[in-house]
Amino acid sequence: MSDEDKELEALKARRLAEMKKNVFSQLQKEQTTQKKQERPPYRDIVISKLGYRGMEVLQNAESQYPNETKMIIEKLGELIYTGEINEEIDGGKLLALFRSVGIHVRMETKINIEQDGKFVSLSDKLSSKEKEDDSSNI
Repeated sequence: MSDEDKELEALKARRLAEMKKNVFSQLQKEQTTQKKQERPPYRDIVISKLGYRGMEVLQNAESQYPNETKMIIEKLGELIYTGEINEEIDGGKLLALFRSVGIHVRMETKINIEQDGKFVSLSDKLSSKEKEDDSSNI
């Protein structure tokens, strides 16, 4: 066999090994994408477990601290997906979780008072009382 034939065979062997390696890496990529597609996004998993006012807390956290909230939701979703957390997460628990890691999510607070069988906010009650006082002073 001549030197050219040996070189040609060596090139063919290298090319064949390279092609096998490419096919193998492509198969690995497809398998990882299939695994990712099998489970729903972690945010959806967390939302499915949210209870009373949980969504409100989550939305406030996402608007105030988007990057930090994304990391926490990813980890929380992973824990729910693996079964380490299987209880409902209400707004108070979620707010406590955010605060325990140093994220102070601001929530809108309202105080309602019953007046004539209806619930009226404290600010409305105080403003209507001021109007009554002003009109009686005239």
